[in-house]
Amino acid sequence: MGRILSVVSLSLGLALGASAAMGQCGGSFGSFVAGLKAEAITRGHSPKATNSFFANVRQDPKVLKADRSQGVFQKDFVAFSRSLISQNRIQKGRQMASKYQNTFARAEQAYGVPAGVLLAFWAFETDYGAFQGNFNTLNALVTLSHDCRRPELFRPQVFAALTLFERGNFSPTKTTGAWAGEIGMVQMLPADIIENGVDGDGDGRVSLKTSPTDALMSGAKMLQHLGWRKGEPWLQEVAVPSGLDWSKTGIDKTLSVGQWAQLGVKPRWGKLANSKLPASIILPMGRKGPAFIAYPNFRVYFEWNQSFTYVTTAAYFGTRLMGAPVYTVGTPDKGLNGAQMKQLQQKLARRGHDVGKIDGILGAGTRAAVQKEQSRLGLPADAWPTPALLNKL
Repeated sequence: MGRILSVVSLSLGLALGASAAMGQCGGSFGSFVAGLKAEAITRGHSPKATNSFFANVRQDPKVLKADRSQGVFQKDFVAFSRSLISQNRIQKGRQMASKYQNTFARAEQAYGVPAGVLLAFWAFETDYGAFQGNFNTLNALVTLSHDCRRPELFRPQVFAALTLFERGNFSPTKTTGAWAGEIGMVQMLPADIIENGVDGDGDGRVSLKTSPTDALMSGAKMLQHLGWRKGEPWLQEVAVPSGLDWSKTGIDKTLSVGQWAQLGVKPRWGKLANSKLPASIILPMGRKGPAFIAYPNFRVYFEWNQSFTYVTTAAYFGTRLMGAPVYTVGTPDKGLNGAQMKQLQQKLARRGHDVGKIDGILGAGTRAAVQKEQSRLGLPADAWPTPALLNKL
């Protein structure tokens, strides 16, 4: 399964000149491609390579359809995590951990990323390499660059793909991957491959589609590049006291681990991390549902994907693959369906909150706005929207 919400490497994209791409989107597709070719040459790419690279590029309507069809993120955490974490994926993960034990050991030694973290990405992105996507990568990147939703992310990736082509590591007609242009077993964009690609198996090539060793080492290097801290945890399930000040919870608020412990937060397994580490308490489904303490490494996940539900699920699955038990579901209050969530977002936006796009997805902006309104209305400020809150608004 390819990465559904592609937001990785925005910083890398900017470094490759995304600021110059602002406003350069839309219009005739042919004229747009001509503009890409002209810019490529000004960037120093040879006219011959540029013409060959863009010779057969086509707009792909299926890419646009996929980009606008991300309803899976409307699921709540329990439903979403159960849909992605199967017993088969757990068993296969353990098999892969054993089969590539040396690779995982090398990755952790070199980049500080534990096996469980890499296994979870490998599982969710491509089912351990089995489903890497069959979209033509160049067509996908150019289509998304032409579309005016996120050209600042995708346009620089086109030129990164051109660089890979000139190095003999990309085929404009044969390279395939996810709809958003990611390639290989852990789904990396061209700029990521240039920056973090690792020839892990020593054959002289970075082969993310066919070499698990290359893919895993490259993924680990990219996570380190994005800020992963060696020797530190990322997520841990906790029990929280019923009298906790819920307004202190949320990924945008931190206390030290020691302070959380003083407030009555206890681990459901293992021990809490160093008492001086900053950490957040996250409640994906409110104060009555699962609860986790999120350490600094958890934030790195948002550099890979910005969906709170996806990130929490991926991070949790990484802990499961490292031996953590199944989380406690609890008895969360009934949430909102997609239509109700859009109504809520509209009401929050009218009250001046920045919830981003009205999409029915409970993202970080919507959660923060919900928490503020709960506090204003004298409700438990756990950032979990319910029909009762919707009615009060």
